[in-house]
Order: sequence, then structure tokens, then C-alpha cells
Amino acid sequence: MAVAFLLYVIAEIAAIWAVGSAVGVLGTLGLLLAGAFLGSWLARREGGKAMRAFTSAARSGRPAEKELTDGMLVGLGGVLILVPGFVSDVLGLLLILPPSRAVARRLWLKRMEKRAVRFANRRRGPVMVVDSEVVSSEEPRRREQPTVIEGRVVEN
Repeated sequence: MAVAFLLYVIAEIAAIWAVGSAVGVLGTLGLLLAGAFLGSWLARREGGKAMRAFTSAARSGRPAEKELTDGMLVGLGGVLILVPGFVSDVLGLLLILPPSRAVARRLWLKRMEKRAVRFANRRRGPVMVVDSEVVSSEEPRRREQPTVIEGRVVEN
């Protein structure tokens, strides 16, 4: 993780240096500010759309994982745009724009499904599902006596 962060910082510095060499210091600052303003406006617009889609899905009673993931990706894109730098702006725009966000959403949901299955299998061991029912590999244990809970009934 530290290596990835270091590579990101080096990429940001290189991008700012390259743009600064091409357009000058004031041009670079202007581009960074314009990117932040444009990106924040776009993030607000797309975030509103994602929120309306989530509300619509929730009211209709259908699963809203697509809408919820879209909202999360738009929020992450907005944060990346507000971080100064050209690399983070490009990554943020990719997460905010709907076509590239759809690709990121599919990758994210696929990754989360794999992690959920791996976590469930680690916790309870591998299971087999047949016709929506979990089939145990072990024979069910039969008890000789049913469980008895002692107590008394109190009537009011």
C-alpha cells in the first residue's frame, strides 16, 4: 500500500511538472482550479441523479445495489477531484462519468461478491446449495431426548 501511494505521488508530481512546463505556473494553477470547480459541479449533478435513482428503487421495493454503488463511486470521484492534482482529477472524472462508472461498478460488485463468498466459506466452511437449500455434508445428528426448558407460566 505504501508503494502504491508513493507511485501515486510521483505520478502527480510528474503530471504537474509536465503541465507546468507546457503552460506555465499560472496556467497550471488555473487548470487545477478549473478542474476542481468543473469536477465538483459534475459530482454534485451525478450524485443527485444517483440519490434520486436510489430513492426510486427503495420506494419500488427492488434491490438497490446498483444505485447504492453508483452513489459510493460518485462520492469517491468527488473526493478525488477535490484532491489537487491531474491524475486524481482524471481518476475522479472516470468514476463520475456514467459510462466509465458502469465499468467500475461491475468490477466493484464482482469483487465484493467474491469477498462475501470467501468470508462466508471461511466462517462456516464450504457449503453446497441445491435448489436454494443449503445441503450439509454431514449427516444430521439425532438427539435421543428433545431439549426441555423448565419454567412456569404466569397469567395476569
